[in-house]
Amino acid sequence: MDVDLFVAAHRAEWARLDQLLAARRLTGPEADELVTLYQRAATHLSVVRSSAPDPALLSWLSSLVTRARSAVTGSHTPAWREVGLFFAQRFPAAVYTTVRWWLPTALVAIVVGGLIGAWIASDPQVQASIAAPEAIRALTEPGGRFETYYSSNPAASFAAQVWTNNAWVAAVCLFFGVLLGIPVLVALWQNALNVGLSAGFMAAAGRLDVFFGLITPHGLLELTAVFVAAGTGLRLGWTVVNPGRRSRAVALAQEGRAAAGMALGLACVLFVSGVIEAFVTPSGLPTWGRIAIGVAAEVLFLVYVFVLGRRAVRAGVTGDSAARDRGDLLPEAG
Repeated sequence: MDVDLFVAAHRAEWARLDQLLAARRLTGPEADELVTLYQRAATHLSVVRSSAPDPALLSWLSSLVTRARSAVTGSHTPAWREVGLFFAQRFPAAVYTTVRWWLPTALVAIVVGGLIGAWIASDPQVQASIAAPEAIRALTEPGGRFETYYSSNPAASFAAQVWTNNAWVAAVCLFFGVLLGIPVLVALWQNALNVGLSAGFMAAAGRLDVFFGLITPHGLLELTAVFVAAGTGLRLGWTVVNPGRRSRAVALAQEGRAAAGMALGLACVLFVSGVIEAFVTPSGLPTWGRIAIGVAAEVLFLVYVFVLGRRAVRAGVTGDSAARDRGDLLPEAG
């Protein structure tokens, strides 16, 4: 094969491909042209390799084909950038878009827990029906089980135990919400009941200040994460009943992907609350100092959601996976 004649015959196509690769934006026809020219250049490279292995031509043409392949197929996004995008946009956007679910969920759960606590604190007969007086004293007295619980294990081990338990509760809310939200309601009831029982017994013992001093530092962020998971699970359950204008399969796929991403983000939030519960709650800091740390963590999370999340949603981020990771979908009738 005459290399000079081959280059002369295809130089214009290669130059046009190089021009398209240098362009910042392409129109639809230009994108189609780029794909066609890339396929031709790949064929030309194969011919040169087999018939006229000219080193200079091979090097230049290989570089051109490699650049074209990257433009056509898309380049790989580094994992660190994906992680950054997730925490900067997708996760806060997902939490923000579900605020209409998790905020009412939080309010109802807090009210129910408060009513249970007030009922128990005000009625000795109710207290006696739940536990023996000795057991109640062992729980509520100074140095009792309620206080020592937070220092019952080494801090690192306790943090891991707390994180595992809370992550499991959040996972149940997120992934079993598809069962019409029933497991979510059960988990919320158990959570409200446990908090109400402890608050009621401590209030009856005149130690409600100790209760809030111990539960507030980690409880604000921990309960917020649980409520976000519960609200997301309830929305997933409602999607089964009413998928809206989407088909049920498409709606469940979209909400399920968002819930999966939410699980990762909330695991990190619960890790922070677990660290606070293990290292701050039982620490020797004054009560106001421990509470201040818990309030600061909660405020930072809410700012993160309502500032970054709102900004991401306005930019079109939904919390769903990136389009390239979703797979292809069949078009639906409008």
